[in-house]
Amino acid sequence: MASRRATALAIALFVFGFGEELWFRYLPAYLRGFGASAFAVGIFGTLRDTLDAAYAYPGGLVSDRLGTRRALLLFGSLSTVGFAVLFLTPSIGGVFVALFFVMAWASLGLPATFSLVGEELEGSRRVVGFTVQAVLKRIPIVLAPPLGGVLLERFGMHGGMRIGFATSIVLSIAMLVFLERALRRAPVAPRSPEAAGKPSRTRLRPELRQLLVADCLIRLCEGLPDVFLVIWALEIVRITPAQFGFLTSILMATAIASYLPAAALAGRTEKKPFVVLTYAFFTAYPLAVVLSRSFLHLALASVIGGLREIGEPARKALIVDLADPRARGKTVGVYYAIRGFTVAGAAAAGGALGVAGTSWAAAFLPAGGVSNEGRR
Repeated sequence: MASRRATALAIALFVFGFGEELWFRYLPAYLRGFGASAFAVGIFGTLRDTLDAAYAYPGGLVSDRLGTRRALLLFGSLSTVGFAVLFLTPSIGGVFVALFFVMAWASLGLPATFSLVGEELEGSRRVVGFTVQAVLKRIPIVLAPPLGGVLLERFGMHGGMRIGFATSIVLSIAMLVFLERALRRAPVAPRSPEAAGKPSRTRLRPELRQLLVADCLIRLCEGLPDVFLVIWALEIVRITPAQFGFLTSILMATAIASYLPAAALAGRTEKKPFVVLTYAFFTAYPLAVVLSRSFLHLALASVIGGLREIGEPARKALIVDLADPRARGKTVGVYYAIRGFTVAGAAAAGGALGVAGTSWAAAFLPAGGVSNEGRR
């Protein structure tokens, strides 16, 4: 069974994620409502990815020095400030400023969540732990985007988004109160003998470097068209915001359905085949989206997109397995910082391709080729 600390973290991920997922995937369309160009939307995606990379290592460093409880409370508080900025300053500039704070929980807090699972669970139980964490993190993505889409249709883009921002503020404050109490009361698992040694220099083992190279190429595939998915759906295929939210639900429901059998097998056998299978679906997804011309087509593409997650718990467990237990937070931070900086320019490149090619499809087609290289 998962420890009380790991369970508390999973609940916090669920609550925090539900509020954020009401509106986060609609931010590119929100920016378009203020008159943002395709390239400006691409810059937004690049800033998001750059912050994701820049926050990874300091997040790991803070986690190792302050402990996971204090680190998570700090990062959650910073994100709450970002939600307040979005609510109080509805503008393009407000979105860009808020992003510096909003990304704190997901990016600064990532090494802390890895460290907590790594501390609490050992061996094959780590795959199960990351699976439970992934499921509870993604259930809000199944539930919240359709609700967010309904809010946009009922109250308009700006009114619906502001309701979403306000909801995030309330839920994040509740999550911080719960997390502070739960992690303070829960017993801390004893550190393993190797983790209790002297702090080590942060180095990536050869196997972890190999995984990182493949991961970078695959994430380039994801980053080129990622922020333009909602624009493709709403402006090209011309579905409604609520339908787009439902597509997100299909994608995440597929991902969740794939986790449990994949995690059970990965815990008993090799993890690497599941990681490779994940990368195969990364290749197919952008091509399936760009070929879509109806809601049904996009629904089928979303099933393919959900299957990209089939090896995600195994990949995370593999990273923890290969990380030095004495500097796990920093190692995870270095891994995600390198990956993030490698792909940070992908969204802006996708926007430039869209402008140069006079079609959003130009951002999607190269992604399939990039991800295919990553599988090799």
